[in-house]
Amino acid sequence: MKKKKVNHILWIIFMSALTVFMLIPIIMMITTAVKPIEEIRSAVFHLLPQNFTLNNFTDAMRAGTWNIFFRNSLFITLAAVVFSLLFNSIAGYAFARLTFRGSKVLFMFLLIGLMMPPQVTMLPTFLIMAKFPMMGGNSLFGAGGTGMINTYAGLVIPLVAGSFGVFLCKQFYENFPRSLDEAAEIDGTNKWQTYFIIYLPNSKAILATLGLLKGVSVWNDYLWPLIMTNSEDMKTVQLALTMFKTDGYIQWGQMMAASVLVVMPMILLFLCAQKYFVQGIVTSGLK
Repeated sequence: MKKKKVNHILWIIFMSALTVFMLIPIIMMITTAVKPIEEIRSAVFHLLPQNFTLNNFTDAMRAGTWNIFFRNSLFITLAAVVFSLLFNSIAGYAFARLTFRGSKVLFMFLLIGLMMPPQVTMLPTFLIMAKFPMMGGNSLFGAGGTGMINTYAGLVIPLVAGSFGVFLCKQFYENFPRSLDEAAEIDGTNKWQTYFIIYLPNSKAILATLGLLKGVSVWNDYLWPLIMTNSEDMKTVQLALTMFKTDGYIQWGQMMAASVLVVMPMILLFLCAQKYFVQGIVTSGLK
């Protein structure tokens, strides 16, 4: 009993130290954001600011049209999350509860997509968006225009589907008892009605988990918006952070201040959805 208690205490100490270690970059970001430029450039490092200031925040917000940057990121994130939750949950329901020819083969290809890094498919996806027929001045054969480049559709559509989301929903729906489907069938509901009336209302935990993971991923994405946009009006917040970096010089105070404002929505989202996030991970069999 005493050995078990000691192990428990050691485990708490280890996890606390790991937590502090992981929080160091966040703490440095916040403290740098409230330091004057003289302290940031000083040869003597102080973790906490000697002279507190909020000038970095005001200067950072004046450096660009942040209302447009936040609007773009918010719209892209919300659209990607909503459509991703809908399509991935429907696909997961189909794999978990319906029996159809070729389901095992399709699911195998789904797992292959899960193992493939996104950088591998980025170039083909970009070419599909750029050559999309009848969009952005393109002809029926995808020539002559820009397709979906520099559009919300081009930014959102490739982010909607995801192997991980389908897999997560499938694992969750497999925990439902078969008697639920049989009762719905006796009541005269078809498969679509069963999904929307029974399964979807009982999917709050897994949808909150998937929504949080997808939302953070899309909000923090830098490479795909960089490839798909070429105008100031389509920039996201992640692209806007690069305005504080020039050749040979980085405005650390303003960059850290803007970074604090950029990460705040995701922190608030996690704090609001953390209960459902943990519950969804447990009930989906990914413990």
